[in-house]
Amino acid sequence: MHGLFVDGYNVLHADEMYRRIADEDLDTARARIVEDVAAYCTGELRGTVVFDGGDNADADGSLHHVAGVTVIFSRGGESADTVIEGLARRSRERGERATVVTSDGATQWTVMGGRVSRMSSAEFVRAVRETGSEWAESNPTGARKGSVQDRIDSGVRDVLARWAQGRLPEKD
Repeated sequence: MHGLFVDGYNVLHADEMYRRIADEDLDTARARIVEDVAAYCTGELRGTVVFDGGDNADADGSLHHVAGVTVIFSRGGESADTVIEGLARRSRERGERATVVTSDGATQWTVMGGRVSRMSSAEFVRAVRETGSEWAESNPTGARKGSVQDRIDSGVRDVLARWAQGRLPEKD
């Protein structure tokens, strides 16, 4: 397995499209990032998106799973960088391959070593777009293969919003 640890808000701020979506609706922007990570992760690649919940006293750092991607809102008082550094350290200690997606220089230096590498947020966005072009070329309808909307119900945006607020998903 190869872990992909993505700083969600760092990616959001690195790309005009995500920023435009976030200006209209932050929950939709978060859902789009999770969707793009899910679509990007194939084969042995296991995606985790970490959003900074440090300013939210109700965020508890719980792991949530959406379409094969682990989503974490860091605990109140804890940064996404701290969570990502911990994930990278555990991968390094186990000798597992991992890639950290962030443009934060301090985090990049902290995580590198062993089988842990880094990718800037801009590099990741370019890779997602290139992969998306390949999907469109190989799919006669032009629709993206592996889209989260095909694998989860339409309530993902609301679920992400509740997680960001530190609330567990509602039970049916």
